[in-house]
Amino acid sequence: MTFRNLLTAAALATGFAATAPIAHADGHGGTVVGVSWSNFQEERWKTDETAIKAALEAAGATYLSADAQSSSAKQLSDIESLIAQGADALIILAQDAKAIGPAVQAAADEGIPVVGYDRLIEDERSFYLTFDNVEVGRMQARAVFAAQPKGNYVMIKGSPTDPNADFLRGGQQEIIQAAIDSGDITIVGEAYTDGWLPANAQRNMEQILTAQDNEVDAVVASNDGTAGGVVAALTAQGMDGLPVSGQDGDHAALNRVAKGTQTVSVWKDARELGKAAGQIAVTLAKGVPMGSVYGSSDWTSPAGTTMTAIFLSPNPITAANLDMVVDAGWITKDKLCQGVSNGPSPCN
Repeated sequence: MTFRNLLTAAALATGFAATAPIAHADGHGGTVVGVSWSNFQEERWKTDETAIKAALEAAGATYLSADAQSSSAKQLSDIESLIAQGADALIILAQDAKAIGPAVQAAADEGIPVVGYDRLIEDERSFYLTFDNVEVGRMQARAVFAAQPKGNYVMIKGSPTDPNADFLRGGQQEIIQAAIDSGDITIVGEAYTDGWLPANAQRNMEQILTAQDNEVDAVVASNDGTAGGVVAALTAQGMDGLPVSGQDGDHAALNRVAKGTQTVSVWKDARELGKAAGQIAVTLAKGVPMGSVYGSSDWTSPAGTTMTAIFLSPNPITAANLDMVVDAGWITKDKLCQGVSNGPSPCN
């Protein structure tokens, strides 16, 4: 059974679509789901939001949202506001995994369930919904390693406040560790990227290139935004075309894959993640225990916290399978192939 079908089964099993609407003094009808976004800097969050809205609309639920604009302090006040507006469940994309704790406590005090969206919130009261980020890291490193099995590697990591950054890095290391041990690969630079911002990734890459006199052979970048910053730094030095990884299936990144300036973008279909989040949030708002959500299982975090979680499966997109994202309706052929001639299928 596909994950899409699992969630459909979950919706039917819990009966949330047929449950009587909840009345609110503030005028909302039906279940109200508040969504706290860390920011809209990344292209993909808009896709996630569309999918969440569609799932909530299908369930007769109301969507409320707030954009923390990369501020952990603002995110706490945003969540307080969402609770005050009558949220029956919260979906939280945490800006800072540690700083979000008081918000989870505030929700728990009001009996409001929390879905930790895409990023880990280290709290057993939070339902963890994400992709398998360790496997994403493995996929990134596999693709770069296949293109460049020897030489000087740079590791451009994600935000130090996001646990996903270290999950990805762990998966990457699994793939290249043997080559490091044999001396085939040397890591000559490694840096976290504050806020996952492309400008910060570009600056980090520029500094590493300067320190290494441009003697770099491959870059394992942890998402498409950081990959964009890396490619900009490489292009400025006439080094575009070096193996570079990413993730999220951003349209600009997929276009870079078609052009040959990015090796892989691990595609995490945000439409599926958003749909799942909306359905799970409504289900939990009806009082269904986290462990009874269909498809969920217990998962123990690296810190030892046992949580209820669902992990979706990602897909690495390279020049060899670009047709996949076009066939899935994720990107149009025109956008994928913009500026590309005699490229890989479907841009040939």
